[in-house]
Amino acid sequence: MAPFTSSLAEQLAPDLLDRFLRYVRVATQSDRDSGARPSTPGQLDLSRLLVDELRALGLDDAELLEGGYVMATLPASGWTAPGEPPVVGLIAHVDTSPDAPGDGVEPIVHRAYAGGVIELPRGGTVLDPATMPELEAARGHDVVTSSGDTLLGADDKAGVAEIMAAVAHLAAHPELPRPTLRIGFTTDEEIGQGGIHFDVERFGAGCAYTIDGSDLGELQDETFTAAEAIVTITGVDVHPGFATGKLVHAGRLAAQVLAALPSDRLTPETTSGRDGFIHPVEISGTAGEARITLIVRDFEDDLLAEHVALLRRTAEEVVGREPRARLELTVRAQYPNMRDHLAATPEVVELAERALRAEGIEPVRTPIRGGTDGSLLSARGLPTPNLFTGGHEYHSVREWASLHEMAASAATLVRLAEAWSQPAGAD
Repeated sequence: MAPFTSSLAEQLAPDLLDRFLRYVRVATQSDRDSGARPSTPGQLDLSRLLVDELRALGLDDAELLEGGYVMATLPASGWTAPGEPPVVGLIAHVDTSPDAPGDGVEPIVHRAYAGGVIELPRGGTVLDPATMPELEAARGHDVVTSSGDTLLGADDKAGVAEIMAAVAHLAAHPELPRPTLRIGFTTDEEIGQGGIHFDVERFGAGCAYTIDGSDLGELQDETFTAAEAIVTITGVDVHPGFATGKLVHAGRLAAQVLAALPSDRLTPETTSGRDGFIHPVEISGTAGEARITLIVRDFEDDLLAEHVALLRRTAEEVVGREPRARLELTVRAQYPNMRDHLAATPEVVELAERALRAEGIEPVRTPIRGGTDGSLLSARGLPTPNLFTGGHEYHSVREWASLHEMAASAATLVRLAEAWSQPAGAD
């Protein structure tokens, strides 16, 4: 068994694991096409459970809000600094990705993982450290997986469980210094809705942290800027027996648009680091009409605009070669890079760095090749960087989490409360 990052992390681990295993069994996948809020009823089930658990911990104001959002307050304690204690938020999302099967999750705890390949009992799913270096780094950890035919739900039920375990510990130890903590659980983050409907004014925090990262020590204050693009092509549908010279196949034109986009760059599989991409996420259609839904990503607004322009130009050139076809391209902003919105409050990130180091973890400062609720919340005036959870291989049946890293995350939240309780400039 590998050591935990601290005795505090080891102390938090049993409660944390119990909560995590309980939460992942609740089916909470979001649904892009639902139109309801939240988009699926299972999210409400978990939100109700969390309200009950928060009240049992003594957070009597825990409430279930419209859309399935949860908010609660842990009052300040042990406050010795001048002035009123600040209000600091901790946020995670209850929904899981719709990109892989998510019903009937049966978690498996692999105690003291000895290294090597993990063969899961269903779906032929294999976790191989040869292609997952993070798994090799978890040798000796307690590793949690699904049974192989569903995702696990660590994104972001690891974050939910870590917040709950940290709050339970702080509530049981009022002698530990802390500011006023506002707890927030959101719905439909995976479909880009979590930060849109979040009531920032009601939440009442001066800043917050999403617990929605991955690798041990991640502290992120930069995300992609994101847009969704929908290409709709209308052709001319004719009975195939009489189609000579008449049929204009919209589906074939859509395939030509995709084929004309760069395949050696600007794709998720050929980019990394600070590179952006154009990624088709759904393709559907018939001879009469075809639709391509794409996501466009970059860290810089001007480069994002260039990617959108390339997509538009490519679609216009391909469809334009067939004058009987019609093209419509709509672009919708999804979330902004949080970087510029956090620049005015550097202490929010600095105190998170202090908390990580207090837990014996060196901060890992990497941009997120994606987004969090914090992207929109930061733009809406609530500075919200992101912290790690210890979950890996998100949005797939290979998803797994390290209990040791999860416990380190929960312990970091306890340290974070202490860091916010110290005067500015304190070591």
